[in-house]
Amino acid sequence: MHGQMLGIYLNDHLAGSTAGVGLARRIARAHRRTPRGPELARLANEIAQDRHDLLAIMHSLGHAPRRHKVLAGWAGERAARWKPNGRLVRRSGLSRLVELETLRLGTEGKACLWATLLVVAPGQTGLDQERLQGLLDRAQEQIDTLEGLRLTASAKVFTAGRATA
Repeated sequence: MHGQMLGIYLNDHLAGSTAGVGLARRIARAHRRTPRGPELARLANEIAQDRHDLLAIMHSLGHAPRRHKVLAGWAGERAARWKPNGRLVRRSGLSRLVELETLRLGTEGKACLWATLLVVAPGQTGLDQERLQGLLDRAQEQIDTLEGLRLTASAKVFTAGRATA
């Protein structure tokens, strides 16, 4: 039963990770010509690598990815693009803010995943505690970076005279 629950848990995180990779790549593309472009591209690459690491961990534990959950994560990220942002044709600063908040929340969830796997690791062959700690540390760094970006976006959206597109 515990193995089955771990498989469900990992697949749920894989669905979220699929959405997170799509969102991170979209944010990086939208801002590739801005001063924060390289930082956002680095984050998108790290988030994609984290998804790859999750798949490797799932494989090492004998849990196959469930296609329907991966598809749900992919579709959910695409559907979120249709959220109204106060503009009809182009992106608004509010879009960027909400996207950064969403990505930060997803990254916090990912940190919870790595922390949970650290708890499970002593009783589970196929889980490397050092690797998991490195993933958790990277997630914390990503959260810090995203919070800085989020605060900057918040100031641009809600500070009078500084709202940007």
